[in-house]
Amino acid sequence: MVTQKGDCHASTQPVSGHPVCGGAHPARSVVAPLFGTVSRCYSSQDRALGRGGVGESPLPNAWIRPGRSSANGGSASWKRACGVWTNAPAGVVPGVFPPHVICEVKALACQLPRDLGLPFSRLSRETLRAAVIQRGIVAHISGATIWRWLSADALRPWYHRSWIFPRDPLFSEKAGRVLDLYHRVWEDQPLRRDEYVVCADECTGIQVKRRLHPTVPPQPGRAMRVEHEYQRKGTLAYLAAWDVHEAQVFGRIESRATIVAFDALVAQLMEREPYRSAARIFLVVDNGTIHRGQRAVDRLRAQWPHLVLVHLPLHASWLDQVEIYFSILKRQVLTPNDFPSREIAATSILGFQNRYQQIAKPFKWQFTRHDLNRLLARLTDQRAA
Repeated sequence: MVTQKGDCHASTQPVSGHPVCGGAHPARSVVAPLFGTVSRCYSSQDRALGRGGVGESPLPNAWIRPGRSSANGGSASWKRACGVWTNAPAGVVPGVFPPHVICEVKALACQLPRDLGLPFSRLSRETLRAAVIQRGIVAHISGATIWRWLSADALRPWYHRSWIFPRDPLFSEKAGRVLDLYHRVWEDQPLRRDEYVVCADECTGIQVKRRLHPTVPPQPGRAMRVEHEYQRKGTLAYLAAWDVHEAQVFGRIESRATIVAFDALVAQLMEREPYRSAARIFLVVDNGTIHRGQRAVDRLRAQWPHLVLVHLPLHASWLDQVEIYFSILKRQVLTPNDFPSREIAATSILGFQNRYQQIAKPFKWQFTRHDLNRLLARLTDQRAA
């Protein structure tokens, strides 16, 4: 490796905690045999240009490539380019980059902006490029080059995803019981024919909006037009229960989701056959305030001794099958939201419920306890990485 002459010292600092490079600086296994150590030096040329003189702060060094080995670029591969790479102050347009430079850029992309001292919520391609140059990793680099490097490892620091991390220490155990019920198993025993699994939940705070201009129906080449401004006409709560294996839906409209309203929904279910004379009814619910904890278990069992209330773990509503029904309702009835009154909105919701009951089939649920354990193990590994 050709380095500038002058007073210098060598440095091979590892890129710690980098998921792509495994935490070790690639110079130890790949770069060192080809490029030698990373020299931090200032030459006589630097002094002549006023860089790093006495009383001045030297500019950060960066990897640069002064020129190709041949005019036609035939010897410009990274292996042949090692002889012309130098570690010098910024200011020269680069050509080919050594592998450890790529690794250092990826290491920066795997950090939060605040950990880098940057006042951003997430890194963009340009802010990452500026950080790379400011830290002296390279003298000059284009955003397209950085994007190409990151794309090779599916790194997109400018994206983010909302996430809920499981906090319940018994998450696997509680969720596993529900997944077993979906496959008609309870405590390692198959369910009898007269035992049923029902999921229940509530859509709270459904806003009723009357648009200030009538909605215009679609026309050829033109979508439906819905006025942006609206007048609020109040809110509704829709409570529903879904029989997992029989595809039966029960629901009611209330002004608010309360304990009384939830108990009324359960009564609506339990007063009908075959649920009234069933051996057991497993009612799966989340941890909402109106059916939370042991008090809810005792309250419902006092009224219906053959009802077993099964709670999902915290933040596991995505395992509640009634949420699938709610998502269909929201897409087909509540979007766009345009109702002249609360009464018409309630009629529309219950009308959809009756219509859906005529075509309802059990959801093809394939997620098992085994799948859950694999998912939790993968999330644990990611958090430990």
